[in-house]
Amino acid sequence: MRTLNRYILFDYLVLFLTALGLITFVMTIGTMVKAIDLMARGISPVLIVKFFFQNIPYILSFSMPISALFAALLLFGRLSMDNEISAMKACGLSLWRVVAPLIVLSIFLSAVCAYINCEVAPRAKHANKVLLRSAGVEEPINLIEEGRFIKDFPGLLIYVGRKNGNTVKDVVAYQLDQKGQVTQSIRAKRGEIDPDNENKILRVRLYDGVLENRNLDNPHDVSATTYAPIPFKYIQLPPLDFNKMLKDDKVRRKRGSMEMGMLIDQIRNVDRYFPLLSKAERASWKSRLVIEANRRVAIAIGCFTFMLIGIPLGVKSHRKETSIGMVMSLAIVFAYYIFIVLAEALADYPGLHPNLILWIPMIGMQFFGVWMIRRSS
Repeated sequence: MRTLNRYILFDYLVLFLTALGLITFVMTIGTMVKAIDLMARGISPVLIVKFFFQNIPYILSFSMPISALFAALLLFGRLSMDNEISAMKACGLSLWRVVAPLIVLSIFLSAVCAYINCEVAPRAKHANKVLLRSAGVEEPINLIEEGRFIKDFPGLLIYVGRKNGNTVKDVVAYQLDQKGQVTQSIRAKRGEIDPDNENKILRVRLYDGVLENRNLDNPHDVSATTYAPIPFKYIQLPPLDFNKMLKDDKVRRKRGSMEMGMLIDQIRNVDRYFPLLSKAERASWKSRLVIEANRRVAIAIGCFTFMLIGIPLGVKSHRKETSIGMVMSLAIVFAYYIFIVLAEALADYPGLHPNLILWIPMIGMQFFGVWMIRRSS
């Protein structure tokens, strides 16, 4: 049995490492394009190399599960095509006994991937943010970070719930007096940010919102807040000078660059971190944090899940061709990750528990994989 275990493990690891190298290389194309752009701006080659390699952990968090699936499909497709699976069964070995070493290996790969997703990748992502800021090539639009209050603009405190390019959603802006007290607040469903690189300013336009005017005699009395009689359709904030922010070497962590401990701390203490947000806005932000934490773990467990589903599908395919394995891998991965997109799209509806949606394909594929292996045995 040791000889058989070594034979299976060796062949699988060769396929896995080959697939990991190829898939990781393909996924680094976007990073290469960014690196070329930095080179064109005159950035030091040493910093460019550092920027490139600090993107690898994030890419590995996706390429490892895909490679685990691809290698399982190819290996067991070949074993089935060469009748080696039939020969093993004729010797009294069940498929469970044959694949047992790979199941253990997949659990180990999931643990490694979880560590990368929860600790290494967030740190590397934050390090790249610091690197770009220190090199002076940070895009001005990136200075407006989602999920935190920005206090760097004089007389203004601004919060953005979500950001996609130049479009922002769930915006809260507080106008402050010289003592730092809130005189007026603006809540808008969406907005647009246009950077003016020549003048070092950001122009912010907000749509579909409400003005809240505080009682100047007692600005801390929430009950004295008065609302504009008609919600505004459009309003433009004063130009925001971002020159000071570019020179600031203190880079705060975004949701995606927080280590797991930081994420859990914010989830538990969301009221303390965001006291100025409404209850609904805090619930929405907490939902996004919970989804992010669940997403990292769910993707890591994908190594184990994809192994369970890839083994029986490889046996049934009876194919050697890598093209067949690649097509099946892409189809399974697409079905798996579409639930991640769906969960993030429902982040503003915490009552639906969108974080649980992430586990539907994982649990479903695991049960299906176990059932298929039992049938093949």
